[in-house]
Amino acid sequence: MKKILKSDGFQSLIASLICVILGLLIGYIVLLIINPSGAWEGIMAVIKNFFFYPSGPARMKYFGSTLVKTAPLVMCSLSILFAYKVGLFNIGVAGQYCAGVGASIYFALAFHLPWYVCVLGAMVAGALLGGISGLLKAYCNVNEVISGIMLNWICLYTVNGLLSKVKEPTSPYTYNIAIKSRKSLLPSFGLDKLFGNNKYVTIAIPLAIILAIVVMVVLDKTKVGYELKATGLNKNAAKYAGIKEKKNIIMTLVLAGGLAGLGASFFYLTGIEQWMCTSSSVPSMGFNGIASAFLGALNPIGTLISSFFIQHITNGGGYVDKTMYCSQISDLISSIIIYLCGFVLFFKTVMKRMGGAKK
Repeated sequence: MKKILKSDGFQSLIASLICVILGLLIGYIVLLIINPSGAWEGIMAVIKNFFFYPSGPARMKYFGSTLVKTAPLVMCSLSILFAYKVGLFNIGVAGQYCAGVGASIYFALAFHLPWYVCVLGAMVAGALLGGISGLLKAYCNVNEVISGIMLNWICLYTVNGLLSKVKEPTSPYTYNIAIKSRKSLLPSFGLDKLFGNNKYVTIAIPLAIILAIVVMVVLDKTKVGYELKATGLNKNAAKYAGIKEKKNIIMTLVLAGGLAGLGASFFYLTGIEQWMCTSSSVPSMGFNGIASAFLGALNPIGTLISSFFIQHITNGGGYVDKTMYCSQISDLISSIIIYLCGFVLFFKTVMKRMGGAKK
């Protein structure tokens, strides 16, 4: 029993649960302060999400919508995780996601290309942006956090300018891909029927799961993964052992950027939303990926569960009674819970010290 309690997996699970419970508790306290009479119903609405609906078909439909938004979050989480395992903090994932948005939507609306070409274009765009940070890190010793943040904003406004060429004349939003180029939409292969005929449910969901497994296998079961992790642990020792540390740094950020770019295509090529060309903030999906990666204990399978949970409570916040609380209250509660997710490693370290385990 003691062996189980001291195991890394068990401590990661407990640390994640502590963060989730604390986040929900603080969210509940906030609701109590604002309006005590509706606090319990409000926090339960956040937890229930699609269970808010009484009928089975409606539940399945909105469950599908949660999964649609989970798929890109999984990819952003994997991007963060992959880089972190190599000792890099890919905070530029938001910009790489933006690059994927720009490439996938522009290829779809300007050239009417098939969905698989748009997906490939999004992956390449994200990889190229990640590669810039990798090159700056490897050859100029520019911290990837600094270059990533700068590139986030450069990419955002570049994408805004690019996609303004394919936006509706009287609206800040791009054209609807479902209307302008249906062959650019991701296929569903019958998955939509499983979720109450939700037309936005596509192969993006199973692809995200498959890629999570691929990342796990690459990191834990291959020579490349071993060399990447060795570089992250100590790049000087890795260099002494004959590992090309500069190449690994560049390759890591290229692959991480590609995963983020794929996430963008997994979302926008469903047709569920259009890009707003006047946007002045980078997509929150990239930053939520940081919380999801840490809540999942930096494990690819854990990120699948944590990404679903984060998207579940984010969507659930929309069901809070707006007659009692302002419209931003759902975002506030979701943000509190997501913020607490960043403390997983802290609680895990505390448990190790309390258990007398070595660091």
